[in-house]
Amino acid sequence: MSIRLIAAVALLAITSPVGITAASAQSRPLRVPKIQYEKYTLPNGLTVITHEDHRLPLVAVNLWYHVGPLNERQGRTGFAHLFEHMMFEGSEHVGDKVHMKFVQEAGGSANGSTNFDRTNYFETLPANQLELGLWLESDRMGFLMEGLDRIKLANQRDVVRNERRQSEGQPYQLADEEVYHLLFPQVHPYYAHVIGSHADIEAARITDIRDFHQQFYTPNNASIAIAGDFDQRD
Repeated sequence: MSIRLIAAVALLAITSPVGITAASAQSRPLRVPKIQYEKYTLPNGLTVITHEDHRLPLVAVNLWYHVGPLNERQGRTGFAHLFEHMMFEGSEHVGDKVHMKFVQEAGGSANGSTNFDRTNYFETLPANQLELGLWLESDRMGFLMEGLDRIKLANQRDVVRNERRQSEGQPYQLADEEVYHLLFPQVHPYYAHVIGSHADIEAARITDIRDFHQQFYTPNNASIAIAGDFDQRD
């Protein structure tokens, strides 16, 4: 591209009505959409947030546990993320790796994520499968330990360590981790990578899983949001 053409393009960008419109839009007040919802707390302490939206025959279930690396102790970094993986390993009434199978066969999708202050699990399902999503989440909240064994733990330790190796192969991931090391002292919960270290992941034992579940994966330490095509009066 010639210098003359570059200059013409630059001049067009400066004098374009699009640029004027964008500038004038900044002076307009921001119109935030109002989302109608209901919020209440069950007798067991679980916070429930509901939002009806009948535009599509879908419903979303999003369960947030208020636990993350913020709650980890030294020598167990990455434990909250490891526990996220363990929640998909089956519970007393949901067999090994059946959680995802149930959701997919019902025409939905599911996943989970971990950040410093929280861990969440979510399903998007056809509207008539809301009960399935609620049942799956309630079973692993109340009965995860009944389906736990050392083989499942060892399997997920390997999975998480492979995730760690993938991030180690990406330069910007390592740089991001180093930024946190520079920002926070070593004793701070934000110092370590959310995924944890290889040594700490490998050190996790069944008793650690049980203690973590009993302490943090309880109704009074969780919030559930249900949104979509359902009638909250039912």
